[in-house]
Amino acid sequence: MHRRALAVICLTIGGAARADATAGRPPAIAAAGDRVRASAAETVGRSVEGRHITVERRGDPAAQTTVLAVGSIHGTEPAGHAVVARLRRMPVPPGVELLLVRTANPDGVARGTRQNARGVDLNRNFPFRWRPGGRPFDSYHSGPRPASEPETRALQRLVRRERPDISVWYHQALRLVTLVPRADPAVIRLYAARTGLPSRRLPRYRGTATSWQNRFFPGTSAFVVELPAGPLPRAGVERHAYAVLAVAALRSRALRQAAPRPRIVWRRIPFGPARRRQMAAYSRRHYGDATARLEHPKVIVEHYTATSTYAPAWNTFAANAPDVELHERPGVCAHFLIDRDGTITQLVPLHLRCRHTIGLNHVAIGVEHVGTSDAEIMGDARRRTASLRLTRWLQARFGIATADVIGHAESLSSPYYHERVAALRDRTHRDFAPATMRRYRALLSSASTRVAVTPARTASSWAAKASPRSRASAVSSVHSRTATVPASDP
Repeated sequence: MHRRALAVICLTIGGAARADATAGRPPAIAAAGDRVRASAAETVGRSVEGRHITVERRGDPAAQTTVLAVGSIHGTEPAGHAVVARLRRMPVPPGVELLLVRTANPDGVARGTRQNARGVDLNRNFPFRWRPGGRPFDSYHSGPRPASEPETRALQRLVRRERPDISVWYHQALRLVTLVPRADPAVIRLYAARTGLPSRRLPRYRGTATSWQNRFFPGTSAFVVELPAGPLPRAGVERHAYAVLAVAALRSRALRQAAPRPRIVWRRIPFGPARRRQMAAYSRRHYGDATARLEHPKVIVEHYTATSTYAPAWNTFAANAPDVELHERPGVCAHFLIDRDGTITQLVPLHLRCRHTIGLNHVAIGVEHVGTSDAEIMGDARRRTASLRLTRWLQARFGIATADVIGHAESLSSPYYHERVAALRDRTHRDFAPATMRRYRALLSSASTRVAVTPARTASSWAAKASPRSRASAVSSVHSRTATVPASDP
């Protein structure tokens, strides 16, 4: 998976400490303290009895690697709560975001039962290889139907939205780390080595969270950590928390090495609270979600400015003027602007949406190139090389497939295209036509420069099967409009 490492940590930990509290600590984590972000709790669902199921975010919101940690799924196995609590206080490695869920079964924790309030074993209720079995409050009662329980559906929504890379579900009390089909055994063995637990195969149980994730999110590594009975000693808590960070940091480093970050110069355009509110309102009208945040980019769109110099393009993006078609704000912009000499400037943080492509602003990063035609940019080695380096780095950072690197002229055929305003549903631009982008994608995929992209951050299963849109009526670019805004940082 870009993708992020979602470690769903349903922990079951106990037993005596066997190593120093810092055993297994990955290097450079302590130095990452300046990257730590304050936790922000979000309710992702409610239990049968109405208790909140929440997730807390830590680390880089635009990270390439996400780890979701769930402290328990069985109410009688709560030792993992201590590991989640420890992760809330730890520095997070660069390029990593943690998603921390204390428990997926708050009713079971409150009642002291393995099952939820309806007597269903939630780890037999997921909709993969599900089979009916047992009666309420039997140990492995799978429920009346797949995903019948609100707790199961809440975790499904979270996983679908976040597209986790690594999911670690903790259980008690077998004292092992499970080797499961479709998960990366290297990740599992690294976790086991960091914690001193053996890695073993268990029977293929039906309806489990890990089997559902690994089946429906290719590239995901979801696995179970079985810890001893009883509460986990402090040294054990430290050991498991650092193991989570170790597997996330390993993946993050691998992505950075596969596609190193090019030199990027910051030259921000004004994008303060007012413009963010405008972007949220635009998103509500056009995509149905009132947010300015670009949570998980799935597409990179290549543009050219239709100007011969840098300043008019920067000024246009900075002006935040109403667009010429709908006369609505925010104005057009892009995340990156590549100048004629190959200098890459970043204009907008990658966790914010930019208005650059109708129907894709909610999922796309925009890259503008100073120039007046595809041929001009592709024929210039400096701009072409800078563009490929930037795009490869973005692919590796967010797990974006080469097929989802498109020109603006290809926007209507993207499986991620979504536009609620009927009058705009056939609108696109001429920049970076399909023929140009076939050559561009071939350069991205060449054997000497190929970026290793795990598939879980690419199109979801529904998107992969979506019927491509084929109609495209080109309209003139608005990017050539010039506004008199000082070319300086706000």
